[in-house]
Amino acid sequence: MSIETRQVTAKEFEAFIAQPAHTERHFELIHGEIIEDMPTEEHSILAGNIYFHLRMFVTKHGLGRVAFEVRRKLPGDEHNVRLPDVDFTNTERLQERDDDEIVRSGPVPQLPDLAVEIQSPGQSDKLMVDKATYYLTSGTRMVWLVYPRKQLVEVITADDRVLLSDDDLLEGGAVIPGFSLRVADIFHTRAG
Repeated sequence: MSIETRQVTAKEFEAFIAQPAHTERHFELIHGEIIEDMPTEEHSILAGNIYFHLRMFVTKHGLGRVAFEVRRKLPGDEHNVRLPDVDFTNTERLQERDDDEIVRSGPVPQLPDLAVEIQSPGQSDKLMVDKATYYLTSGTRMVWLVYPRKQLVEVITADDRVLLSDDDLLEGGAVIPGFSLRVADIFHTRAG
């Protein structure tokens, strides 16, 4: 859902989301347009499933940092502040930042190596692919697009696009070597 009809800058966006009425809401700045995401319980569970498995693997192997709903903005890009549902940045790239400490205020000044986007109700397939294109043209190496209604995961890199279903394995490839997760485990939403 679009909030503004004129093109907004990153500075204006940060002021907008800092307003008390907006602190518990999910907004992104996409090409100068403020977009509100309305995550559902299903969306949150799927993101949690991915985060859990990624975090366990990355921590065990000391590969980098996995984050959940972190704002990211490339220096010099004044019309995009993105909010991947889950992301991963490897240790080497974390150390490339001027200050490799955890960002405590504002967006992280770097896009991740892996961005995961889970389709929310009302988000078109085109918007999902547009998000992947932005990430990949801005330095992200792999994007996982998760489609809950279809129970599919699309893996997109600069060289390839693969659609995976329940029986397939989602793999980290060169971005997270050795990582794999059954697609069915992403969509597991039953309690217990």
